[in-house]
This record gives sequence, C-alpha cells and structure tokens, in this order.
Amino acid sequence: MTAPMPIIFVGHGAPLLAVDAEKGEPLSRWGEKLPRPKAILAISAHWERSPPTLGSLEHTQLLYDFSGFPPELYQVQYPAPGAAGLVQRVRDLLQGDYGAIAQLPDRRLDHGVWVPLRWLYPAADIPVIQLSMPRKATMDELLAFGAALAPLAQEGVLLAASGVLTHNLGRVDMRPAAPIPTWAQEFDDWCAQALQDWNVEAILRYRQLAPHAVVAHPTEEHFAPLVVALGAAREIAKRVSFPITGFEFGSISRRCVEFSAT
Repeated sequence: MTAPMPIIFVGHGAPLLAVDAEKGEPLSRWGEKLPRPKAILAISAHWERSPPTLGSLEHTQLLYDFSGFPPELYQVQYPAPGAAGLVQRVRDLLQGDYGAIAQLPDRRLDHGVWVPLRWLYPAADIPVIQLSMPRKATMDELLAFGAALAPLAQEGVLLAASGVLTHNLGRVDMRPAAPIPTWAQEFDDWCAQALQDWNVEAILRYRQLAPHAVVAHPTEEHFAPLVVALGAAREIAKRVSFPITGFEFGSISRRCVEFSAT
C-alpha cells in the first residue's frame, strides 16, 4: 500500500522570497525530497472566506496581493495546471459540515501559495487549486477543518498550508543580519517543542500558553494554517520534522513543518 502524502506547513515569508534564489534554495531542496503529488490543495493565510471556497482552475494570472516591491516581483509567473479533478472530492469531504462549497473562478493564487510553490515545484507542472480557510473560525474549528481534508493525503494529494510562525509586521527589521528578538525565538521554539510532542491542546491554546503569543501574532490568520495542517496530520502522520528553520528580517520565522506517516 502506498504511503500517504506528507502534510506540510510552509513559512511563506516575505513576497521577496519569490525572487531570492538564496532564500529559495532550501525550499527547492525540500521539494526534491518530497514525494511527487498528483495534485496540490493549497490553503493560505491570505484567503479567509466562508463557506470554504475553491479558487480558479486557471493560473495564467497570479494575485500580486502586495505593493511597493521591485518591478521584477510583479513579473513572476506560476502557470500550474488547475486541479479540476480535485474540486468534487473537496466538496464531498466538506459539504456535510459546511453545506455547499463555493467556487470563485476569478480567484487567483495569492502570494502565500505561489511564492513557496515557485521553489518547491519550479516546473509548475503539478495541478494546484486553492481553498479558503473558514472566516473567523476558532482554533477547534480549524483543527476539524483540517481533519475533514485528511483523506486527500491517502489519495496522493499534497495539502500545503501556508502561513508564518511569527508574524508581526510592526516588528520587522529590514537591516542586513538583523538580530532575532528574544520574543520571536522563544515563541518559535515553544511551537516547535509542542509540535514534536504532538501536544495538540497546547497549539490550540497557544494564545494562553505560549510565550509572547500576542506579540508574535497580533492577528491569527498566519498561525491558523498550521492548525489546519495539524488537524489533517494527526489523522495520518506519526513523524514531525522541520525542513527549514531560522528567521528573516529579524523576527519573521522561516520554520516549515512536515508531517509524515514514516
């Protein structure tokens, strides 16, 4: 029997990652080690919508959901094929709890998806579709949302949840070799330990239990994809690893998480 696909949480970093080969190289190495999926279901911190909604099947255009960056960033393309065959399967898995699953044919891939995929799978030859996170969902609801999607891993689909483990844009330090603040390092370390221990309850209650949680996440949308991934992973995975760690711009965690069955 074929092993299920890993479930991954990608620290998507700043949009400039898309044109930074040095920072992209660890993602490329990780992508080379991952099994090749039949399709990718992407969930990003940058799309919250209820009911859960599927995006476009056409990726000739991307969503450049940022401003003030170098012109070259707006020229990046990621023309992956759309995962048409995955649409009905996602609807089947979710409709019992969420009712009719919507689709927005004009919703393009946002930078939380195409920036890391550009390095993970640079050929852009694997079908991709994006699914929104339920808006204003609680941590428990996000965990259940991920659990509902877990069967996809048994079917060769890569569930790629994209966020940032420490995300406070007010504390970003753009200086070269900016020091890592204590609050960012301690929060990142706490999350890593909780994940290694499979301490699901701690992750769900991170706001109360983790050091510097409110500083690390003034808002929760960049932490939420981790909970979705954890919800799916605890149904099938036994092993937790961190293919990429470290920080950029001082306090932005680059930690990525791979949940695997072996």
